[in-house]
Amino acid sequence: MHLSQLIGGGVICREGTTAFAVPGAGTILELAQEAVATGGRLAEVVAARGQGEAVDLAALLAAGWLDCPLRHPDPAHMHVTGTGLTHLGSASVRDAMHADVTGMTDSMKMFRMGIEGGKPADGVGVQPEWFYKGSGVMATGPGQPLVSPSFALDGGEEPEIAAFYLIGEDGTPHRIGFSLANEFSDHVTERINYLYLAHSKLRPASFGPELLVGDLPADVRGMSRVRRDGAVIWEKPFLSGEANMSHSLANLEHHHFKYGLFRQPGDLHVHMFGTATLSYADGIRTEAGDEFEIEAEAFGLPLTNRLTIAADDVPQVHVL
Repeated sequence: MHLSQLIGGGVICREGTTAFAVPGAGTILELAQEAVATGGRLAEVVAARGQGEAVDLAALLAAGWLDCPLRHPDPAHMHVTGTGLTHLGSASVRDAMHADVTGMTDSMKMFRMGIEGGKPADGVGVQPEWFYKGSGVMATGPGQPLVSPSFALDGGEEPEIAAFYLIGEDGTPHRIGFSLANEFSDHVTERINYLYLAHSKLRPASFGPELLVGDLPADVRGMSRVRRDGAVIWEKPFLSGEANMSHSLANLEHHHFKYGLFRQPGDLHVHMFGTATLSYADGIRTEAGDEFEIEAEAFGLPLTNRLTIAADDVPQVHVL
């Protein structure tokens, strides 16, 4: 089952090639809240509402009607985060940006820790790298612009899988589903010094257009592209899913939600699981107007966003 969120309210369900409106549903978040409150499964809550009018999902996407799968009504209660060095091959990209002639880089050390202890047979494994993207104001929907700050040195795509979680009243995290994600970052700033990683990640990220309800396939295969003036200037396949990762999803989830800060009742989380593929590693320098496209068969419609540059609007601090 795949769900999509309409801007302004309304939920679309797709099962196979059939897409239809979910009767009486305003948001996917409200459906998830109902599932948590009743102790049921999200798919059961959706199925119980029956099938509404048939729709052309691709046409809705083209017309700009689809939003990020879930948003919190108060963006301050939505946390956008992620983890890196989790995919087989990801260390070579990061290592090249932070090469140290004196020995193994911290990136490579972290990657090897994941290879050796990221998929424990039982119990908890080694903790991964972790980063903060921002609050819900950073969540961008399909077709919406990815806005790079005026002071940024780069704005590059990162094709990833993200999961959405709702925290129950007792503090239990409930996974709602998975979507495609573009973990948009400033790789030039990151390359200056590894300690600038936190700065490089404070950027918007895009999600959708479809939410996969249920388990994530072990082997996810997709394609990431950059278009300029309508022509593809770079494309490359990407892999995700646990078969292509050095950490299990359970381990990544444990190390995020072990913090009480991230188990506050009613909060919404979207957490990205990393990638080993990015155009920056192949020498691409993006420009305003470039279009990113990420697609994978398991997620249906592609995620596309155009790069824009913000005006110079950094304020001066006012002293009271």
